[in-house]
Amino acid sequence: MYVLVTGITGQLGHDVLQCLKKRNIPCIGAGRAEFDITDRAGTEKFLKETKPDAIIHCAAYTDVNQAQSKEALCRAVNVEGTRNLALGAKELGAKMLLVSTEYVFPGQGEDYYETDAPTGPLNVYGTSKRDAELILAEYVKRYFIVRISCAFGKNGNNFIKTMLRFGREKDEIRVVRDQIGSPTYTADLAELLCDMIVTEKYGIYHATNEGVCSFAELAQEVMHQAGLSAKIVPILSEEYPSPAVRPKNSRLSKKCLDRAGFNRLPEWKDALRRYLKEIEA
Repeated sequence: MYVLVTGITGQLGHDVLQCLKKRNIPCIGAGRAEFDITDRAGTEKFLKETKPDAIIHCAAYTDVNQAQSKEALCRAVNVEGTRNLALGAKELGAKMLLVSTEYVFPGQGEDYYETDAPTGPLNVYGTSKRDAELILAEYVKRYFIVRISCAFGKNGNNFIKTMLRFGREKDEIRVVRDQIGSPTYTADLAELLCDMIVTEKYGIYHATNEGVCSFAELAQEVMHQAGLSAKIVPILSEEYPSPAVRPKNSRLSKKCLDRAGFNRLPEWKDALRRYLKEIEA
């Protein structure tokens, strides 16, 4: 099997490509320098030349706030880019894995979202990823959709790195306490995606590190593990207005992984500990 990974300049795409190489699975990585997924002809040309048997699609527009004012760009990357890859996968008869998000849900209540729960995104970014999911399911018979939350990895910017920077620069940091979910360490997720892509266990999955926390609790744990003294001040979402409305409940059920025989990701505090060691090194 020959695997194409998109978005290799991002934190997840980078880790997935390294994981495939570590497992000696033939693969090729691509970023914007190799081809532009928003360009239908360019995407078709690249896929015809490389002929992958499987595509792990990590490339995405992920700036949730900026997406509100740059909807056309967000949709060009997340929706049309996915369509172009899906059409190519269909023509090649390749399987395809799309990395999606918990933002496809409205984030109400306190229950864990199952994979078949009704979607209802609250912002442009979430809508674009929901539409990408629908497009993939329409064009590709052999597909995986993997919804993740609050990704953090070595190769890129993320909430953890922001908290580390603030923790060194400020005495006090205000962080929302009423948005609950689970962080996702891309090194752990990459292992799962590589497990999935070699199977035929197609469908929709949720994959985050185990356990749940608020962003304020996550920030507090970052300070604790990094040995920083900045005080975390928990606040309500309404006290920290942003262009994009964000779901307050991002709890994702991982029963789907159990049913398919995939291993769940490790607990999030353990993942954070390993991540801090990785970026320190």
